[in-house]
This record gives sequence, structure tokens and C-alpha cells, in this order.
Amino acid sequence: MPMSFNSLRTAVLAFVLLPLLTVLVALGMLGLREFEQQMELRMQEDIELVARSIRLPISAAMVRRDAVDVQQALDSAFQLEQVFGVYVYDSHGDLVATSGPRSPSLERRREARLITATGSQGAFDERQGREVFSYFLPLTDAGGRIVGLLQTTRDVTRFQAYIAQMRWQGGVAIVLLSLLFLLVVLVGHHRAVGRHVNRLAGAMEKVGTGTRGLRVPEQGPQELRLLATTMNAMLERREDSERALEAQRAQRAELEEKLRQSEKLAAIGQLAAGVAHELGTPLGVIAGRAQRARRGVPDGSPTATEMERLLAELGRVEHIVRQLLNFARRNPLNRREIAVRSLMADVVSRIQIGAQRPEIDVQAAPADNNSGMLSIQADPVRLEQALGNLLENAIHAARERVMVNWRKIEHESGEMLEITVVDDGPGIAEAHVDHLFEPFFTTKPTGEGTGLGLAVAHVAIEDHGGEIRLDRAWSPGTRFVITLPLSERGADE
Repeated sequence: MPMSFNSLRTAVLAFVLLPLLTVLVALGMLGLREFEQQMELRMQEDIELVARSIRLPISAAMVRRDAVDVQQALDSAFQLEQVFGVYVYDSHGDLVATSGPRSPSLERRREARLITATGSQGAFDERQGREVFSYFLPLTDAGGRIVGLLQTTRDVTRFQAYIAQMRWQGGVAIVLLSLLFLLVVLVGHHRAVGRHVNRLAGAMEKVGTGTRGLRVPEQGPQELRLLATTMNAMLERREDSERALEAQRAQRAELEEKLRQSEKLAAIGQLAAGVAHELGTPLGVIAGRAQRARRGVPDGSPTATEMERLLAELGRVEHIVRQLLNFARRNPLNRREIAVRSLMADVVSRIQIGAQRPEIDVQAAPADNNSGMLSIQADPVRLEQALGNLLENAIHAARERVMVNWRKIEHESGEMLEITVVDDGPGIAEAHVDHLFEPFFTTKPTGEGTGLGLAVAHVAIEDHGGEIRLDRAWSPGTRFVITLPLSERGADE
């Protein structure tokens, strides 16, 4: 795991562990110093206790001037392990008796007199390459008069070696304890914070690369769980915003496409109107003269056959011109109240009279019993034309049957009339679905269709404030759905 000077782990080490270790080292040093002082005090107390234990017999011997008793007392004290050497001086500072190495501390009488005058005291000194501690205790008679001086020494070399060892061991203990603390902090940081933070960072990195639907695990301490919950809420809001934005973009694209389609249809309508107007009069003249010429030719002659073919083609051209005029006509609607049942009956009967496929069964009926008396405000000519074009296409595509149904439905804009035209044909290829309502688009063979039937129906339905669409989910066959506003009377009925 790489170390960063701005990381939370570094902050924990710098502001928590480092002060803790500093306090620990300071307390260790103070404790060791206190231990040294206590050991030194104990050593001084031990040697003082030895000196005081032999003080009375030596003082009595000094009063009697019995050198043998003085020496015996010194030798008995020298046998103790704590004693390095014992020395006795008279009141003038002269060395009277000794047990152990000769003391270089009181070779001058002036120093003995000074210590005798000031009382007991201790001092450190070096002797034969060793550091020793000497304790001086005045010797007095029964009247309190000083008759001499007792010097008891102790070797402090081993004591100092022990103290040095304690210092070294204490330093090693502090280092090991510091390493243990460091390990505990690092492992604790990783277990409690680090791994959860890494998981959060990894999740946000994936989100930054465009991963959708990702959620951060809500684990770890309460603060990190709260952070993860907040991040998940932010991700949800972001995805909701993206979905809303995508929907707006799709809606905008759809509206732009509808605008382009409307502009395209308007341009085509203007062109169609101009072409139809210019072709109408010459075609009428040509048709009239052809009919008069046909009446002057005997039936069954080759000329009569050609004239009949000519009249048939003129009729087809006139039908195309009428389709162009119907497509281009965007005059104000001549609305009136129309019963839906009567409208459907008229359209079906008109289509069946001129149908090219009389074997196809065409049925028209309300979808339920409550829809039989519905009515709408519409232009009967335009609406019959739109429904007729839709039925003609259904009959052309059907195998045996065409069904027309209508009913009242609830819509966001109010109650609407829904008309469905269903055939049992092979259906419409997916590649043709997006072009169904485009002018001059047809799947019929050349000479059998103009490609204006659905375009005329689409324009007429839109002019009535309705909508026509293909039910893509319907199978088998084809199902067109028309929705139109119901009149107030029709909705009540």
C-alpha cells in the first residue's frame, strides 16, 4: 500500500501515534531515572546501615584506645558483600585502622578534620579503576565529643553496569513497543477504515469510467456507511437525471422528426396540389374525347380494345390525381355529429361494393355493449376517406378476414374513441414500419398502388385531433389503432 503524506493513515500516525510514542518514551525515561535514583538511595542506605551498625563498638574501642578491637570490628564489617573497604581516623585525621584497599580520600589531615567537624556525609570516588561510594560517620564518646571518623566504601561498578543494562533493555522495550503500536495502528486503520475507503474509491473510479448501475457497499464504521449511503443516493439521482435527460433527448428528437415530417408533408402537399390542379383539366379533356372516340368504334375491333385500355389508364391517372388532391387538401373541417355505427356501416358498404377481393370477410362491430351508441364531431367526407383507405389496404393484405371494432377508452386528455382495423395477413416487414405513413411509399407492385392511401389517412386523422399508429406487438397479421376525441354527447352516451 503506497504511503501518501496527505492520507488519513499518515495523519493518524502523525497526530495520534507519534504523540503517544513521545509520551511513552518520556514516561520510560522518567521511570528509568526514578529507578536509578531509588537504587542509588537504596545503595547509600545499605552502606549507611553497615556504618551505623559498627559505629558504637568502634567508638568505644577508640575511647579505650584499643587498636585490636577497632581492627576486629573493621574486619567483621569488611566480610559483608556490600563493603569494599572500611577505614577509621582519629580526631586529628590520622589513619588508625583499615580493612580493604588503602583509602586515598583522607591522606590529608585537613580533610579529615573538615568532615569530622561537619558530620556524616557521602561522596563518590574512583579507586583502582573502579568507582566507589564512601559514607563518612563521626565517632563520638559518651559525652558527644568527636574522637574519630569512620569511612565505609562500596563498589558501585556492578551497580552502574546493572543500570546500563536496564537502560539498554528499557530502550529495546520502548522500540519494540513502538513497533507494536505502529503495527496495531496500521492494521487497525486498514481493517476499520482503509479497506472501506479503498472500496469506496474503487467504486467511484468505476463510476467515473462510465459504469452504470453500480452501488457502493454500505459497510464499515457508521461514518463510512453514511458516506456510502450518501454516495448511493447521489448515484441514483444521477442515473434518474440521465434517464430523464435521455427521455428528453428522445422526445426532442421525436418532435424534430415530426416537425421535419410535417414540413416535408406540407411541401409535398403544395407540390401535389399544384400538379393535380395542372393535370386535372387536360385529363378531363383527354378522357372526354377518348370516350367519344370509343363510341364511334365498333365493339370487338382492335381499335376498340386499345381505346378501352386507354380509358382504363386514364381512369387510373384520374384516381392518382384525386389522391393527390385529397392529400393536399388541408381546408377547415366541416364537422358535424356522426354516429360511429352509421359511419362504419357506410364505409364498409362502400368498400365492399368496389372491392377487388369480394371473398374477404369484412366485419364491423363495437368492441362491447357500451360502445354501440358512441358519436363524434367530425368531417364525414374526410373521415370516411381515411377509414376507407385503411380498409382497402387491410383487404389487400388479408387472407380471409378483416375486423373493425370501436370502443370508448380513458385517455390522459379525456375520454376517446378507439378504432381498430385488424387483418389476418402476413403482417408488415420491420424494415417498412417506419415508412408506412410517408407519401408515395408502397409495398404493392408497380401500377397497383400510389403510396398515398395511408398518408391521406394519417393527415385526415391528425386534422381531427387524433392519432393513428401500428400495433407492433400484434401477431399474426396487422393491427392499426386510431384514437379520436369523443364529442360531449358521445362521451355521455
